[in-house]
Order: sequence, then structure tokens, then C-alpha cells
Amino acid sequence: MKRRDLFLLSVAALLCPFPADAADQPGKRRVAVLYYGAAEASADLHAFVDGLGELGWVDGRNLTLDIRYAEGRTDRFAELALDAVAQKPDLIVANSTPATQAAKAATTAIPIVMVSVSDPVGSKLVASFAHPGGNITGLSQLAPELSAKRVDILKEAVPSLARLGVLWNVENLGMHLRFREVSAAAPRLGIHVLSFGVRNPAEFEEAFAAMVRERPRALLVMADPVTLGQRQRIVEFARSHHIPAIYETREFVDAGGLLSYGINLTTHFRRAATYVDRILKGAKPADLPVEQPTQFDLVINLKTARALGLTVPHALLLRADQIID
Repeated sequence: MKRRDLFLLSVAALLCPFPADAADQPGKRRVAVLYYGAAEASADLHAFVDGLGELGWVDGRNLTLDIRYAEGRTDRFAELALDAVAQKPDLIVANSTPATQAAKAATTAIPIVMVSVSDPVGSKLVASFAHPGGNITGLSQLAPELSAKRVDILKEAVPSLARLGVLWNVENLGMHLRFREVSAAAPRLGIHVLSFGVRNPAEFEEAFAAMVRERPRALLVMADPVTLGQRQRIVEFARSHHIPAIYETREFVDAGGLLSYGINLTTHFRRAATYVDRILKGAKPADLPVEQPTQFDLVINLKTARALGLTVPHALLLRADQIID
């Protein structure tokens, strides 16, 4: 080989020190994600990927992210979990109670990091918060305990509230725990609870028709893969029928909903990256306590309040973490 050719090869090596297939280098870890939504821009997933990056895990470099989208259908999680396990990932991230249940049914060996799970102990996903046992750990929403607080906030916003509709996925065990909390809290405020259950996107029209007939004075919408996937439809229905509604996550308020009180899902997903990092570095899920949230945000959409002809009490506005106007 000529000296000139050797020089050019040396320069090329300096400019490109890694081979083109470096992404497939041995030792790269594989993380499967069971996600409730669709394959579209998601602040939650962006936060998760950013969180991993801050900890040194970069998709395509030392990590392969295998994201599987349920597209708002909880019945898809069983198949998605089995498909993910077949790829033999080092870890599975499961978003929601149904996703974690599906992952648990699919494997007892692969570590599972749960995200946005209502009550992991009540759902029998872990033995306890401090000592989860088994192959599952992660983050809890503490959602059942917040349900009574949401009823209080809605009663404060709508003092005449006597008939409260609850829109929820009746096939999600985590939602049953929350519904029981709402049903227990409402009577002390003189509120009668009306249940409007759905199982999939096709059942929303029937639920909406039932609301028109039964005329709840206000609405509480529980957040899970099914309702989050249909949040625009839900918000538009509530607005067009002048029904004040409180939601469990701010994603509904960003879509035009009136009120939300709960955890910040984006922050929740970013925190999940720390569990992934610790497990990939050798920690056992059984030894990692389940994290419970300590911060809950009250978000109020004043533009929607005006459209509903509702005057939000000043005391409630003062407690808001964010006001959208």
C-alpha cells in the first residue's frame, strides 16, 4: 500500500474512531418499555430518555430502548409484554397498573420498573413499599389516597355540587381502588356518586350518552391508559355540555380541561430512569423500596372556567401551583 493511502486511512481512523456498527457492540443493555400511549411526541418518554442520558445511558450507544405502544388499549399489554420478554431484555419499564400486571404475568425473572401505578401493594404487585420482594419495584402514584382530596377541591370549585359523575376504566384494578375512595368521601359532603365506566375507546360514546341522561353536576375523570388516550374527546364533551371536571393529571388541563390535582407525570418518568440505572448497575428490585410521591400540583384553567360560566373561588386560586389563562 502506498504511503499516501496509509496516511488517508490514519486520518479516517482519527475522524471516525468507532466502527459504523458500534451501536451493536457487545455489552449494550436492552430496556423494553410498555407505554400506554401512541408512537407520537411524548413529554413523558422524552423526560425518561433525558433522565437516562443524564445517568450515562444513551439509546444507540450503550443502550437499546424497545418501546412498545398500547395506543390507549389496556387489552394490548398482555401481548406486548410477551413480545418484549421474548427479546430477552435486561429490564422492563411498565407504565400503569395494567402494564405492570401484564409484565408480571409474562416474567418472574426479568426486573420490572413500574411507573404511574396507583397502589402497588393493594394491586398485589409488590409485598410492601419498603421491601417490594420479587422482581418489581419503581414508583407509586399514591392515587387512591388523593381521590378524596379531588372531591374536596371540586366541591370547593362547585359549591352546589350534589351529583358527581366519575368516568373511569372499570377493567383497571387500580381504578377500582380509587373509585372506592371517591365513594367513601362523597357522602360526607352531601354528594351522590354516579359511575360511568368504560373498557375501551369504543365505549366512550355510550358513557357520554349516559351522562347526558343522568346529568351530573360535575365530573371526576380518573387517569389511566384508556382515559388518557381519549383526553381530547373527554375534555371537549365536558366543555360542550358545561360540566365542570377535575382530572388526575395536568395533561387533561393542557388539553382544555378545568382542574387537575396530582403528580407530574413528566417528573415521574424522569425519576424512573434512576431505578433503571441502579438495576442495570447490579441492584436487585427486591431491595429497592417503592418511591411514593411527595409533591402534588393543582392546575387551574381559567379560560375553561370562563367558558363554563364558573367563578373559581379566590382561595382555590391562591393554592394553585399553576393557572392557565
